[in-house]
Amino acid sequence: MSKALLYDSTACIGCKQCEQACATQNHLEYNDAIAGEEYQSAHKLTTVVTRGNKFMRRLCMNCADPSCASVCPVGALTKTALGPVTYDASKCMGCRYCMVACPFSVPKYEWGKLFPKVQKCVMCPDRVAQGKPTACAEICPTGATKFGERDELVAEARQRIRDNPGKYVDHIYGLEEVGGTSVLLLSPVPFETFGYRTDIAKDPLPMLTYRILSHIPRLPEPLVLRVVAGLGSLDSVVRASQRELESVEGVGTVRAREIREGLRRLQEHNLVDRYLQL
Repeated sequence: MSKALLYDSTACIGCKQCEQACATQNHLEYNDAIAGEEYQSAHKLTTVVTRGNKFMRRLCMNCADPSCASVCPVGALTKTALGPVTYDASKCMGCRYCMVACPFSVPKYEWGKLFPKVQKCVMCPDRVAQGKPTACAEICPTGATKFGERDELVAEARQRIRDNPGKYVDHIYGLEEVGGTSVLLLSPVPFETFGYRTDIAKDPLPMLTYRILSHIPRLPEPLVLRVVAGLGSLDSVVRASQRELESVEGVGTVRAREIREGLRRLQEHNLVDRYLQL
C-alpha cells in the first residue's frame, strides 16, 4: 500500500526539528540563518511557516500522479509504488520542465552551482523502502507529522475533523487535489493563509493533456508532415474532406478514414481548437 504523511497544524509547536532532520537526511547545511527562512529553496526542502500563533509545513506533496514526472523527458523523476516521488540527478539534463509543471511550485534549481541539480523533498525513499518513517516524522516531538499507510491516515484525519469540527477547517488538503497526494494536511485556518493554492483541479494534471492527445490520430510523423504539406496547413487538415485527404500522396483510403475518425472524436469533445494550438 502507498505510504503518506499526515501533518496536523494544530499539534505543531514550530520547533523546526523537521527542518533539521530533513537537512541532515539530504546532506544539506542547516544553521540559524537557514532556520529563519520561511520558504523552500534548493538548500531547504521543507519549511515551517508561521502566521501569528499558527504553524504550517511546506514541502513537496509527492503527488499520486505527479506532473513533474509526466513532463520529464529523461525520466529523472519517478513516482514509486510506496509513495515518494524520487529524483535521479544522473539522468537530469537541466531542462527545468518540472519546475514549470508543478502546481505547488516545489522543485528548485541550484542556480549557483557549476553542476546544478533540481532539489525537492523526495519523502526519504530509502527509509520508506526499509519500513522506516520519514526523518521528519520520526523526529517530530508532538506527532504533528505522522507517517503511515495513506488510507489509514485519511481515515484518521477524517476522524479528527469529526471529533473536533470547530478545531479544523473541514478539508483534508491533498486528499483530492490534483488527483491526491502523499502529503495530507489539516489546518485550523484556511490553507491560503500559508500560501497553499485552493484553486487546483481534482483531476491529475497529466490527464489534461491526455484527454486531448488521446483523441489525436496516431499516425507516423512522415505521413502527418506529408498531409500538412499537401494541404497547406494543419488547419486545412482539420477542415479537409475525405476526398481531399485521399488525394494526398501516400495517404490512401484507410489512412484518410483514420484521420477523419480522429478529427470526429476531437469535434465531439470540442477539442479541435486545442488541437490546432498544439
